[in-house]
Formats: sequence, C-alpha cells, structure tokens
Amino acid sequence: MKPLNGIKVIDLTHMLAGPYAGMVIADLGAEVVKIEPLVTGEMTRGLLKTDPNYSYKAFGAYFLTLNRNKKSVSLDLKSQEGLQVFYELVKSADVVLNNFSAGVVKKLKVDFASLKKINPRIITCSITGFGETGPHSSRPAYDQIVQAYSGGMSVTGPDVNTPTRAGIPIGDLGSGLYGVIGILSALLSREQTNIGQHIDMSLLDVQISLLNYMATMQTLSGIDPEPIGNAHFVHVPYNSFTTQNGFVVIAVITDAFWEAFLDVIDVETLRDPKFSKSVDRLKNQEFIESEINKVLSTKPSNYWIKAFNDAKVPCGPINTFSQALSDEQVLHRNMLVEVEHPDGGKVKMPGNPVKLSYTDEVSYSPAPHLGAHTKKILKEFARQKQLSCVRVVVTSSSASPRHCGEQCASYSCDWRAVALAVQDFAVRQDVKIQNQASVPRFRATSVFISSWPASLNV
Repeated sequence: MKPLNGIKVIDLTHMLAGPYAGMVIADLGAEVVKIEPLVTGEMTRGLLKTDPNYSYKAFGAYFLTLNRNKKSVSLDLKSQEGLQVFYELVKSADVVLNNFSAGVVKKLKVDFASLKKINPRIITCSITGFGETGPHSSRPAYDQIVQAYSGGMSVTGPDVNTPTRAGIPIGDLGSGLYGVIGILSALLSREQTNIGQHIDMSLLDVQISLLNYMATMQTLSGIDPEPIGNAHFVHVPYNSFTTQNGFVVIAVITDAFWEAFLDVIDVETLRDPKFSKSVDRLKNQEFIESEINKVLSTKPSNYWIKAFNDAKVPCGPINTFSQALSDEQVLHRNMLVEVEHPDGGKVKMPGNPVKLSYTDEVSYSPAPHLGAHTKKILKEFARQKQLSCVRVVVTSSSASPRHCGEQCASYSCDWRAVALAVQDFAVRQDVKIQNQASVPRFRATSVFISSWPASLNV
C-alpha cells in the first residue's frame, strides 16, 4: 500500500511546476486524473515528441517523466457540458491542482470559490508566477524569470558580470515540491476540521524562500551577496578542483577536516600554523587553492576520492548525467527506475526519493495516451453519480457513436465511454428508448436516451 492511497486528485496542470507536483503525489499513491483538452491534450505532449534522441514512441522526455502514474481524461472545460462533468468529478475528489495564469481559474469557473460550493471538503492548489494577489499578480512568469527576479541568478555563476541560472529549473521544481507540501498540510488540516481550503503557491515566493540564510545575511548587513562560483564565503578549501582526468569537489568545513585533509595531500607549505583556523584560511584562499590544484592534478579523480573518503574528508566527483545515473549508490537507492511505455517497451527515469518504512510500496504506471482513461473514469463515475440532462446516441458496437449536437461534440470520444456505461442500465431499466426491440444486444443503428435519471445505478 502506498501512503496516499484513497486520495483523489484532479490535475489541470501543464508544462513543469504543476505536473511535477502531480507526479510526486501520484508516486505516493494518490489517484491523479489528468484533465486534458480535446484533440491536442496538454502542451508537453508535443515537446520533443519527434526528437530522435529525447523521445520514445512519440512520447517526449517531458511528458514521459512528469505524467507517470497518472490517468488521462479529455474534456472541454470551456463548454458548459464539459464543465458540468468536471463539477461532478469534483464531488468525489480531494484535491484540484492547477498552474494556470492568475485569473484563468476564475474565468473557467474552476476556482476555489466555485468548487467549494460543490464540495466543501475540496482542496485547491494554484501555482502561479507571482501569486494571486499583489501588484504583479497578473504578470506572466516562467522559471528563468523568477530565478532572475528573486535575486538567485545574481549569486550564481563565476562573477558579477555573468549572472547564471541554475542548471535545473529550480523555480519550477521547487514550486512543485512546495505545492505538494501545501496539499499534504491541507489534507492533514481537513482531517481535523473537515473543511477544505485553497493553496496560493507562487514561483517567486518559493524562490525568495530558497534564498534562505543568504537573504538574512543581506538584511543584517545591507550588503548584496556576490557570486563566488563553486567556492564558499566562509570555508576554505570548499571548491571544485582539477585532477589528472577530471574534477572533484572538496568541502573542508571544520579545522579537524583540515588536519585530515593535510595528511592526505601532504603539502608542507600548507602545514603553516597560519592556515590552521578557518578564518585565516579564508584570508589566504587564493594561495591555498592554488597549492591544492598543483597536487590534485598529478593523480586521477578516483585516487583522490578514495583517499579523501578513507580519511573521512568530504569529497566527491563532478559527475556527468551518465556517470550519476550509473552510480552504485544511486542504483542501490532505486533512483533510476524503468517505467513502461503505453505502447510497449520501457523508459529509464529518476525514481521516487521518498523512502518510507511502512508504506513504501514502489510501482510506476506509464504516462498515458490522451484520453486513455476517459472511458473507465466516466463509467466508474456513472455508477456512483447522477449526470443530469445527458443525451447520448449509441450506434452498433462496430461503429463509432454518432453525436446528437454540440453537447456530444464537446465531449468527443468521451461519449463512447458514456454510451458503454449506460448499456447495461438501458436493458434493465425503464428508460425512454428509440428502437426498443434492439436494445438487449445494442445492434440497432441508434439508441436514444433522453435523460439520465437520478436513480441511475449501473
């Protein structure tokens, strides 16, 4: 059993921050139903799908990774009929997650104020660039925008003239993780109050939070921190160094580590007592690092990593992705997993870092085809809930259902699911049906059900 078994999440997200939050929750066992637009689906379906290196069977790396363990239902939320089906799904949901631009959820009528009237226990989470309030709430934003806006880029890179974004999209991914924290907190609160609530998550807020102690340093001193590359503003040596065949990082954060470090490299000039204390090493950083580089460049990385690790000095390689993803520790922790593709075969991707002692069941289902679960989800829903004012045209099993106007057209293939859901009901219940004699085997050219009664229980 996974820890979030029984939690139902409706995922309206796209691109990265929102889908990443949904992925984490799905990995932990929640049933995550991804609502996608008709025909095109969520926009990341198109990213890299034709790239020969970064796709597999027309699924790009984005979509494959971010949408594992999810189910796909295609609906037109801009149509009244699609919106009504969505509302019915909300009745039995726990969470609705979105990362639309500010104001879009209200325009679509899927905001918290609208949904809590349907389900007072519903929890909604909106991830936006600048948040839903404030003078810049309407501005668009993406990961790099908030990395820059927050000040994070000003301390990243080699110098003040080269502001650099983080190599991974920390703004998007961090916001997704904070979104998960907010959702879990709201679920716990609901257990105590029986009341749902809204989570207003901002990429900028998250980036400001991640400045952490460096922000406090600025408020205390009034001095803006500057980028120092891979070095540290307190500890020496704390940097990347060149070896005979690559690079390593060394983090000497205590004077005891320094003594152990000296025993490994055995450089007499660095044994000078004036380097014994951290504050003095910082004053002589350039000289110390120059001497270290001279020594480390004489032997390969593996030699130094083993030597420093044996001496309990924090040290590690600067790995490429291929090196990191084949590392024995990474593999031991199941952080590279094989996830099936819906058309067969498997794709390797990062695993779930949350390791639990009791509910640590690990399993992955593939990112779905567009609307792959529409039939199942609507059929299950039909067994439990009333759909009012539904009109369906069902053709023979060998043909596609014909739509009966804009209502059916707005649902596209979803109506096939609805038709299948009412099949057994139609033969057992007193429903107004055209071509009554042909109902039992559904061999008629069409069967028209004028309404979906409140008593429907298929």
